[in-house]
Amino acid sequence: MGFEGMKKLKPLLHLLLPLCVHWIAEEMTVSVLVDVTTGALCPGKTTCSEAIYINGVQQTVVGIFKMIVLPILGQLADEYGRKPLLILTVSTTIIPFGLLTINKSREMVYAYYILRTISYIISQGSIFCISVAYAADVVDVSSRAAVFSWITGLFSASHVLGNVLARFLPVGYIFQVSIGLLIFVPVYMQVFLEETVAPKTEVSQSSTLKSNTLKIVKERYNSMRYAANLVTSSPTLKCISLVSFFYELGMSGISGVLLYYLKSAFGFNKNQFSEILMMVGVGSIVSQIVVLPLINPLFGEKVILCMALLSSIAYAMLYGLAWAPWVPYLSASFGVIYILVKPSTYAVISKAALSADQGKAQGFVAGIQSVASLLSPIVMSPLTSWFLSRDAPFNCKGFSILCASLCMVVSLCYASTLKVEAPRERTTFDENAENIEAPLLT
Repeated sequence: MGFEGMKKLKPLLHLLLPLCVHWIAEEMTVSVLVDVTTGALCPGKTTCSEAIYINGVQQTVVGIFKMIVLPILGQLADEYGRKPLLILTVSTTIIPFGLLTINKSREMVYAYYILRTISYIISQGSIFCISVAYAADVVDVSSRAAVFSWITGLFSASHVLGNVLARFLPVGYIFQVSIGLLIFVPVYMQVFLEETVAPKTEVSQSSTLKSNTLKIVKERYNSMRYAANLVTSSPTLKCISLVSFFYELGMSGISGVLLYYLKSAFGFNKNQFSEILMMVGVGSIVSQIVVLPLINPLFGEKVILCMALLSSIAYAMLYGLAWAPWVPYLSASFGVIYILVKPSTYAVISKAALSADQGKAQGFVAGIQSVASLLSPIVMSPLTSWFLSRDAPFNCKGFSILCASLCMVVSLCYASTLKVEAPRERTTFDENAENIEAPLLT
């Protein structure tokens, strides 16, 4: 991005630093969680159908509630400020991981799943949506694609650091270190992060509880209706919503079962998981921080999005057809390209929405993605468990992943018809429906 690009990121320093720490803390637990949950629920076994089903149920429950919660969090970030919503979302992981530092018994793992489900409902997807809205408040439209790519690139860099820690730290220390980092994040944000949105005036204290409640419900309904109208009335937002839905339908299904599939099919453990995740992370840093900002002005978001979706199809098919332990490493290398789906999507949404509607647009599309993450485990969990068992109708342990790749094909078809257009100005109805303050920082 160069010196000028670095200057554009300067206002985001106090956002990006705690986010990186948060992502490191979460990622360092990913590879070891498979061993912890499998060891607690299915002692002495490499295949654990119970863990696969619990993950599927968790993903389904999260998807159900995220459909409502994500758009609301996006609206609240527009109305009451980005900072309080960010602090809320990054704080939700502390207690679930805290349980596993105390004990890794079967009962504690169940308690972890319950609290982690609540955490996912509030934080999964919303952290990115609110962060992107924050960045849109302080970055010019022409530079947003590059800045969003930097954010997702730092996300990948955080994953690499998290996996390095997971690779070399003893299992007994991973959750303790993670908890310390997770506590640091909301404290840092509270002290240093600057608000970019003027909050709405608080409800009058003299009003009754009933009238206040009705007013809040009405505001949420009007805001939700406005967000739906915003997306459905824009051909760009409508198309990118369909692209995001089918991409998330396939990719969330794969990510939910992938590590369990690799453990069962090839006997992978924490070390192999960390190696694959680190390999992808290193390449993703380069593609997002260096490559995308350079090629975006030449090709635009649509071409990059289609290229990334094509790579995701190859990624899924190679995993599904993996015939040797080295094939997953080859498949994972495509993550260097498909990772560009996210920043390209954020850039398209941001370009198609007004400044005061960034949270609503990002949140509504994220809500649509949550519908996909709700539906995918309903099929993927039983299908994966079936083909990993001895009762499989034929020998193809990755058959469910091959099925998921078809969703990415549909997503690519929609992306090929995408037209990136500027947002329309608000109508009189829109102004009455929503009266949001402009960003404080520009």
